[in-house]
Amino acid sequence: MLVTVEDGVATKIQGDPSMPFTDGTLCTKVAYYLERTYSPDRLLYPMRRVAPKGKGQFERITWDAALDEIAARLKALAAENPETILPCSYAGTMGMVQYSSMDRRFFHKLGASLLDRTLCSTAGKFGLKATLGGSVGMDPERFDESKLILLWGANPIVSNLHLWSRVQEAKRRGAKVIAIDPYRSLSAEKCSQHIALLPGTDGALALGMMHVLIAEGMLDRDYIAKHTVGFEALAQRVKRYTPHWAAQTCGITREEVVQLAREYGGIRPAAIRLNYGMQRHTGGGIAARTIACLPALVGAWRDAAGGIVLSTADFYGFDHAALERADLLAGRRPRVINQSQLGDALTTAQPPVRAMIVYNNNPVAVCPESDKVIAGFSRDDLFTVVMDHFQTDTADYADIVLPATTQLEHYDVHKSYGHLYVLANNPAIAPVGESLPNSEVFRRLAARMGFDEPCFRDSDEDICRTALASSKEAMRGIEWNALKKAGWQKLGLPERFTPFAAGGFPTASGKCEFYSEWLQKQGVDPLPFYNPPVEAPGADTELARKYPLAFISPPARHFLNSSFANLARFREFEREPHLDMHRSDAERRGIRDGDLVRIFNDRGGYTLRARVNGKPRPGVVVAPSVWWKKYSRDGGNANNVTSQRTTDLGGGATFYDCLVEVQKVA
Repeated sequence: MLVTVEDGVATKIQGDPSMPFTDGTLCTKVAYYLERTYSPDRLLYPMRRVAPKGKGQFERITWDAALDEIAARLKALAAENPETILPCSYAGTMGMVQYSSMDRRFFHKLGASLLDRTLCSTAGKFGLKATLGGSVGMDPERFDESKLILLWGANPIVSNLHLWSRVQEAKRRGAKVIAIDPYRSLSAEKCSQHIALLPGTDGALALGMMHVLIAEGMLDRDYIAKHTVGFEALAQRVKRYTPHWAAQTCGITREEVVQLAREYGGIRPAAIRLNYGMQRHTGGGIAARTIACLPALVGAWRDAAGGIVLSTADFYGFDHAALERADLLAGRRPRVINQSQLGDALTTAQPPVRAMIVYNNNPVAVCPESDKVIAGFSRDDLFTVVMDHFQTDTADYADIVLPATTQLEHYDVHKSYGHLYVLANNPAIAPVGESLPNSEVFRRLAARMGFDEPCFRDSDEDICRTALASSKEAMRGIEWNALKKAGWQKLGLPERFTPFAAGGFPTASGKCEFYSEWLQKQGVDPLPFYNPPVEAPGADTELARKYPLAFISPPARHFLNSSFANLARFREFEREPHLDMHRSDAERRGIRDGDLVRIFNDRGGYTLRARVNGKPRPGVVVAPSVWWKKYSRDGGNANNVTSQRTTDLGGGATFYDCLVEVQKVA
């Protein structure tokens, strides 16, 4: 993006028209980034709590006072047991400098507990690793050439706008675009077809497709023979997964299963955009792994506009070891805390978490089973520091709040998971107020803690250079000074990139692994299988009878998880927290469009406005999210009802494996 600055003030923000993938376009949210940067609600200086936790009342203090107090508390705890200290960061700011460098060095040197950052994508990443060898796939820039596109658990109008323009171009050229989603999203409305399966049944649909493809011989046998492992075992396995079984499991028709398989087996090039919504249930890792088998069966990888993509992140070769410096642990092996189970960690872990540093993150709003998360943050014996742009739901529970810089105010270097370009982030303006980059805060804390390793004196630009100093072939020729001048540079890959046309998968075998020895060594079935959601609607269980509706909470169009959800413009666009319902489910409960309703289960509940619009399939209710609790009617949001249960692979969050009931509020 390009920023116009006049007299030190950013006055205009726009997409860079020279950048091939984004082509001068910014998404709905970032187009208004100046309103975020100059918001009257920006945190401008450090503050200390002056009232009970959760009240959000603070007084201004100096940076020296704040950092001295933090360092003193951390020193005392580290002397007793450093594992009582927990970093709590995620992807609110995603660059290598502000997300994954000086902070990791600091906590490694300290010996703090390690955080397993699992909220978004780990199940899918592990699933693709089992089949393809990593987070790799087709070049998203080629989607406009595809003849068949499956948007599987993806809503690109909301979360992948630059891909959506290519999908639309392909459709104009005659491509068929099919949305596979329990919810008739904005994207699904504009597709050629919408297959509205039940949440958590994506793997079953893929297995049913495989049955048809193999039974009807719609295979690329030459590709299978040369570039895959385990086909005969797979063919035997999927005999049990008939189209009838898949249809019953997914809550769709047998004809939909068969037609989807035949079109996928008969149209080239065929592209699958897999997204993270479909892997946020207990069987999400195996589901992603199963879907990732499909392109190799039909030889879709032979085409630049064919294959599958969930993430392109592993095509990059940033030097994470040098960035994060795990060697500073010096042989220590601290405990690992799963972020998806933060509520339990803060309320029952032994030894207890006694100090938390929260940055790039708003866990009170975004972590599952938030009643437990709030109980943890409310502990008087928990010392909490929050670094942020705004006084978030989490900041209301902090002892010390520190103002952080936005993307316009610091250096960073970025990879992507939706294209193949390395990106430089140059500061356009001086930090607003007294805000500091995350990297500088940890630099200053390291000095106060007496950490004297040279790496704690690296500048932000030094860190950018370290990130790019990679031996990976695709990173050759990408150098920081040239990158920051240009803003972006494509990885060193062919212009028409067909990554696996001739095999060469980054698996142990070098082939697409229908049979995964990597999974077998972990005690997991090495062949694709159906791993159902634990909280399945319609199941013959007491839970499903008590809470018969499946609940999902995909991103609201104008929010980015909980980012942007505090800005007045975007709250006005979204109006208020609401629950989309199918008419049949609403009528059964005496609910009309516009009624206030309470959604609940044994974990909690909250109140929101019903929209009876038929966007969800029957048996599913949808609450576009993530609203800050302080802007909700009764201080709740979707995570009052979600579970801390984790996925089969990767320990990921299971936000969409969630049964609820809905009642009209008198």
